[in-house]
Amino acid sequence: MVTKTAAQTTPADVFGFSAFDPNKLGAGFRDAAEKSMSQSRDAAQKFKALAEEQTKTLETTLEQARSGSIELGLKTIEAVRANADATLSHFEALLGIRSVSELVELQSAFLRRQVETSLEQAKALQETTKSVAERVAKPSTEAARKAMSAFSL
Repeated sequence: MVTKTAAQTTPADVFGFSAFDPNKLGAGFRDAAEKSMSQSRDAAQKFKALAEEQTKTLETTLEQARSGSIELGLKTIEAVRANADATLSHFEALLGIRSVSELVELQSAFLRRQVETSLEQAKALQETTKSVAERVAKPSTEAARKAMSAFSL
């Protein structure tokens, strides 16, 4: 190995980078930039797919809520209509009573039927509400389950 003395050393030797190749540096930057762009593109595609999936989940949830609201509204109207018909029929029957005992008997029977009907209607509305809630929650639950399975080991 040849060592240079202080008199033989030139400024290029002191400040030069003999291992430095500008062509390799440019290629390294280009490779890093291409890798970064590829990763950014992949991340953007994943984000887009996730956003589309979440939009579909939201649309399905809103559609289920809309149809469930209509179903509950129709059940409620049906119950109100049945109660109104029963009340009107009871009023008609009250117009034909002839004695107090007949009034008490008619009123007792009407109240008994109304309590039974109200319990049946409440049970039907409760079942419908439960069904609607399950249908509304299903898309979000499935999306959460799918997301969690993607992160499981």
